[in-house]
Amino acid sequence: MSYTALYRKFRPTEFSDVKGQDHIVTTLKNQIRADRIGHAYLFCGTRGTGKTTIAKIFARAVNCQEPKDGSPCGVCACCRAIASGASMNVIEIDAASNNGVDNIREIRDEVAYSPTEGKYKVYIIDEVHMLSGGAFNALLKTLEEPPSYVIFILATTEVHRIPVTILSRCQRYDFRRITVETITFRLKELMEEEQVEVEERALSYIAKAADGSMRDALSLLDQCIAFYLGETLTYEHVLEVIGAVDLDVFGSFFRKICAQDLSSVIRELENIVLQGKELSQFILDFIWYLRNLLMLKSGPGMEDEIDVSAERLAQMKEDGNLADMDTLMRYIRIFSELSGQLRYATQKRVLVEIALIKLCRPSMEQNYDSILQRLAQLEQKLEQGVVVSAVPSGSNTAAIPLSAEAPKEKIVPEALPKDVQTLIERFQEVRKKTGGWAQNVLKGAQLRELPGHTGVQIVLNKNHPVDEEALAEELEQVIEKELHVRMAVQICTPATDTRAEEASIDLSGMIHMDIDIE
Repeated sequence: MSYTALYRKFRPTEFSDVKGQDHIVTTLKNQIRADRIGHAYLFCGTRGTGKTTIAKIFARAVNCQEPKDGSPCGVCACCRAIASGASMNVIEIDAASNNGVDNIREIRDEVAYSPTEGKYKVYIIDEVHMLSGGAFNALLKTLEEPPSYVIFILATTEVHRIPVTILSRCQRYDFRRITVETITFRLKELMEEEQVEVEERALSYIAKAADGSMRDALSLLDQCIAFYLGETLTYEHVLEVIGAVDLDVFGSFFRKICAQDLSSVIRELENIVLQGKELSQFILDFIWYLRNLLMLKSGPGMEDEIDVSAERLAQMKEDGNLADMDTLMRYIRIFSELSGQLRYATQKRVLVEIALIKLCRPSMEQNYDSILQRLAQLEQKLEQGVVVSAVPSGSNTAAIPLSAEAPKEKIVPEALPKDVQTLIERFQEVRKKTGGWAQNVLKGAQLRELPGHTGVQIVLNKNHPVDEEALAEELEQVIEKELHVRMAVQICTPATDTRAEEASIDLSGMIHMDIDIE
């Protein structure tokens, strides 16, 4: 007898065998027991979550001659005929290859004939979102008012592509992704039945790699067993077959990135490639590792969200201390963008290397989170007693160590044109950091760059009796604290604004801030 794949061999035949979709199973069983069966159902959800399986069980249950607690008995003539595919009462249609108007017209003609045996004729239309617009229109009337003995079950992974007119005629059931714990427990049951020795850690990793799909988990398990046929399936074997990387490698990789040791990072990538690991899978797993580090830094009590051993958890906490939350989110952003690019890339390694260079050289990026990381690195060097001087680009001048007697003074860089633009964009946020009197005075103020783009001029909304120098000094201190730069601020009122005439002629350099009502 030929071999049958695990996902086909252990496909559930009763509602009790379905895992992870209790909310749907309970509803359907109650409808069967109470004889409140609908005429059209829409099963939507990601792949491998049981849509077609439950549709087949439901088709047997409604035609079963002796149902047991809403489930098919499995022994009557109808149940056996439907299970073997010989029944004319259950028609499965693949909408991906039968998506034309003529295919739907055939269904409309067939529903006029009552079932030869059993009570219901059930049409299971898989991947229904692939139907053409004309086919959907042809299905509308039949779907709304079918004969009393006809049931439609539509299954789709892309419910957003279903017309609203179809959705409104169906009972919709959303299938959830199956949890890692549920998949692991099910795989363990099946391996005991198959008498295959498998480490529980290996099953857990397969369940995670399946991403909520029971069918994907069984297919991966089938592949791993075939590769190590007759041997105990270990965690290391699974990593080798799937092309994944152990967490120890991620920890080492992350520490080298945090140290900005680019040569070591590239060599580590070289080793991963030589081992035959799939780069797309490596990036996805590393994003998850970074996510776990971010969870650990988010606050106490997050350890329960991370499924690792106590020793590994302690190591991850140490790794998390090497980077702040902004840096971790920057890493996740870069790798997430990379993951999307790798899907259709031919030179995957080149794209990965470019992303790693970005991580180790924040100066390559000009966005906000990379600037924050550069400032954090600068502060760290200053705390370690290193004077970092501003030198021309391309200069070989290195950082100069302080002598033991020299005081450690925090250096705040002068504002750049980009910092002035940042202040203009975030002015309302900065204004609320000032004192109460200053907040009121600065309401409705207008901002424009000073000549040379090294500072900002603030024109107050009214001729307030205010100490302009004191207000400017307070605002400069708030800017230095919030933006970490030294910026010149000039305060003036409409009466003291020397550029009022110029502003009235050309307002291109003026930014008007919205007034917030408190």
